[in-house]
Order: sequence, then C-alpha cells, then structure tokens
Amino acid sequence: MRGFISPVENLIEKLCRLPGIGPKSAQRLAFYILSIPRDEAGELARAIVEVKEKVRHCVNCFNISTSEICSVCADENRDRGCICVVEEPKDLMAIEKSGSFNGVYHVLGGAISPIDGVGPEELRIAELLIRLKKPGIREVIIATNPNAEGEATAIYLARAIRALGIKVTRLASGLPVGGDLEYADEVTLGRALLGRTEMP
Repeated sequence: MRGFISPVENLIEKLCRLPGIGPKSAQRLAFYILSIPRDEAGELARAIVEVKEKVRHCVNCFNISTSEICSVCADENRDRGCICVVEEPKDLMAIEKSGSFNGVYHVLGGAISPIDGVGPEELRIAELLIRLKKPGIREVIIATNPNAEGEATAIYLARAIRALGIKVTRLASGLPVGGDLEYADEVTLGRALLGRTEMP
C-alpha cells in the first residue's frame, strides 16, 4: 500500500476485511468513497453505525430485527405449525422474496462444519428442539445450503426432529430455470432426477 496516505491505507485495510473484497476491490471502494460528497459519505457511515446499534436477533427465531420480535414472528397470519430452518438471516430473506412460504422460521446461525470447529453446540439447534416441543408443530422444512456443511446439518437435524415425531422435509434442489443440462454438475443432475415430479 506504499504511496497512499495513512487514512486511505486504513480504509482500504478495513474494506479488505469484508467478505468477497480483495485488495483491488477495497482500493476501488476506498477511492469511490473519497470521490463522493462529504454528506453522502456521512450517510454511509451513519447507516453502518445505526445497523450495529439498532439491529438485534428475534427472541423466537433469531432472525434480524429492530425489536424483540421480528416482523415474521409478529405476523398473526403466519402458519406457526410449519417451521422453515435456515442457516442465516439472508437465507430467510431469499425465501421471503419468493413469496411462496407462509410459515415461520428458525435461524441456526451457521452450519455444522468440523473443519471450522462448528459443531451442533455452536448452532441454535437446542433452541429449535425446545420450540418443537410446543403443541401444533406439524412440519419442519430444512432449508440449509446444498453443500457438504448444509447436508451434514440437514442429516443431523432430521434425526433429532424425527425422534420428536414431527414430519421433516428438505428443500428440493436441482436444475435452475433457464439453465442448460450440459453445464450442470453430477450432484445437481442427480438431485434433479431424484426430486422429479409427475407432469400435469
């Protein structure tokens, strides 16, 4: 970083800590921030401080919220008998954008990953099992990511939930709409075949 004055170096270094931001991207962002008006940069700084001060986790599902209970849990029109389990709040947001789910959620806070030292105890699995002991739960949809960690988490959860006598389902995974078969990997194709449905 030779040639840059200290505050710029400091900003680039901090931006490099963001996920998916390498040194070149951090440098580009730093110079963009330098180029925008002072009030705009101030708004950005205030938005970062505000999100850290005001956003917390919902006491029910651990979604992000500005109040004790998130908007999903507070919605009385939601089907509380169906719980969708996701790894992170961003996964919950993705499902909400689809407009296809009217149940409630449980955010684990990650996935089982022994390599990274993340076991079931580090996730909110105990809290989920406590929730499932309440009457009226019919189904748990496991919506962890379709990777090694997500699969390990799904298998662990399915065993624990089935022991409570609750129906467990997993999000179907397969070919994306608009995708070409020739570009799909073997695992994706295999899942698409296993999850095939009868045509109307």
